[in-house]
Amino acid sequence: MELKLALIGFGVVGRGFTDIIIRKRNYLLSRYNLKVRVVGICDLKYGSVVNTEGLDITKALEVVRSGKSLEKEFDGVKGLGALEFIDVSNADVVVEATWTNLETGEPGLTHVKKALSSGRHVITTNKGPIALAYRELSSLARSRGVKLLFSGTVMSGTPSIRTLIRGLAGCYVSEVAGILNGTTNYILTKMEEGLTFNEALRDAQLKGYAEADPTMDVDAWDPAAKIVILANIAFDSDLKPKDVIRRGIRDTRLDDIKDALRRGKRIKLIARAWIDGNTVRAKVTPEEVDINSFFGQVTGTVNAVMYRTDSLGDVYLIGRGAGGEEAGQAILADLIELNSMLEESKVLTSK
Repeated sequence: MELKLALIGFGVVGRGFTDIIIRKRNYLLSRYNLKVRVVGICDLKYGSVVNTEGLDITKALEVVRSGKSLEKEFDGVKGLGALEFIDVSNADVVVEATWTNLETGEPGLTHVKKALSSGRHVITTNKGPIALAYRELSSLARSRGVKLLFSGTVMSGTPSIRTLIRGLAGCYVSEVAGILNGTTNYILTKMEEGLTFNEALRDAQLKGYAEADPTMDVDAWDPAAKIVILANIAFDSDLKPKDVIRRGIRDTRLDDIKDALRRGKRIKLIARAWIDGNTVRAKVTPEEVDINSFFGQVTGTVNAVMYRTDSLGDVYLIGRGAGGEEAGQAILADLIELNSMLEESKVLTSK
């Protein structure tokens, strides 16, 4: 099946995805009967262009990596805002990969709503819309007969969401816990090597793991959004990031790290969600864990999650949780799943 894609956001994630579909073009066709045609790219920095015959995405990558404007280098309909872009593209799938805003979800939330309302499937790596409006967006997708896929919002390409939805289908999940932020895990790992918090943060910034403003990471907003997403799937709840008890690692001292190590412990920023009677609760706080425990063995920028289930006991997943390639793989996995669902639907309809 050929799927026409419109990409909103052509930064690290959008380009990572594009790299993958170029590299795996023949494999996708032979293994999954999937042909991808990118009919539009819309980016705040590089402009927007639509060509329903399809864009040369290899050229698009070369253009933006040289710092040029897409609008100057391509023929087609140019200069559209994101909402008009969605209409004009006539795409089957809108891939939304803009920046995360955990206060309002914008602009991603409006992009996702517009695409779903227009009868287009949506794949997003943007945590904001999913953490703030999961129920609303899921209901909108169902009402329009389209799919909303977002596996890249938690642990990037490591399939934490797909495991929860597909792999644990039929299991009763009573608790979710995880190391869901690679930046803070890296900082805590470096502090074990003797760096102070400020020194470790600066090291993370120099390596590109932390932003110039590290608030989302070190004050635990990022893992709070991720545990909300997992909890709402696991428990059919309607948590928001503001409902999460949250304490980051900004006040963690080198002496705290050393004291824990002397006692065979490590300090980790753990996100948890659980069922408490008829209430779903969630928190993100630094915790001491045994060095030889599952979470105690997770170091550097690696992420990990645990699902506590009735049928399978504790199920563990570990992997890289950020990066353009990783997030691009999450988009690709969602696209392959969407393609399979659409092909199955065609078979059923033809019977």
